[in-house]
Amino acid sequence: MKRSRTSLVHQAAYAFRHPHRIAPHLRRLARDTWFRLRTHDHVTYYRAVMRSDTARDPEGAVGSHKHRRWLALGRMQFDYLVEHGLKPDCRMLEIGCGNLRAGRLFIGYLFTGNYYGIDISPDILLAAQDTIEKHALQDKLPYLAPVRDLRLAFLPDEYFDVVHAHSVFSHSPIEVIEECFANVGRVMKPDGWFDFTFDRTEGKEHHVLREDFYYRTETLVELARQYGLKATFMDDWEQSPHKQSKIRITRR
Repeated sequence: MKRSRTSLVHQAAYAFRHPHRIAPHLRRLARDTWFRLRTHDHVTYYRAVMRSDTARDPEGAVGSHKHRRWLALGRMQFDYLVEHGLKPDCRMLEIGCGNLRAGRLFIGYLFTGNYYGIDISPDILLAAQDTIEKHALQDKLPYLAPVRDLRLAFLPDEYFDVVHAHSVFSHSPIEVIEECFANVGRVMKPDGWFDFTFDRTEGKEHHVLREDFYYRTETLVELARQYGLKATFMDDWEQSPHKQSKIRITRR
């Protein structure tokens, strides 16, 4: 069972098992306090987080502090989607594309012009441009755009076969997820699908320093239903070495 990371018991036990992580956590706590004082909503807060992390290490900013891990996580996402329906002629929207950890593989696989990546962080999108150059993907004409929200208002109706969001809702308050659910169905083709990962808890829903959010599966399934979407928990993803869980959204 995945329990709350905010409980004193959990924090004390974690500190006892990992004493070398106490100092980094205290630095993160100090940064969180500073950003809270300087920002007024979640988007500006998380942009500040990403600006700070990207300046140190773009791969670390997307949760991969070793290059080998960055490559492995990108490959894991790519292989799963190809095994579960992604075809070269699909039009794909990646929400929270980051520095193209998996996006570089999607871009290379999809037909030219079929990859669209969006992110709230302009800083990480500059790093994404470096990834395109490094992997010689310019001729595939990937589309990258910074966004301020997930209304997706600048994108056309029923355009995408596949929408993908990896490690996005794990960093999002519920109102951001709801905004996405309220709008993602419009940009999906009638037979399209939307895969996303999230940090799952079977106890009380909670967050850690406004950067990591934990939700019950039932909460997200019901929220999707309210917007005419069907949510299916992807059991086979649980066999992967990734700590997050995955849900697939389709239009009813």
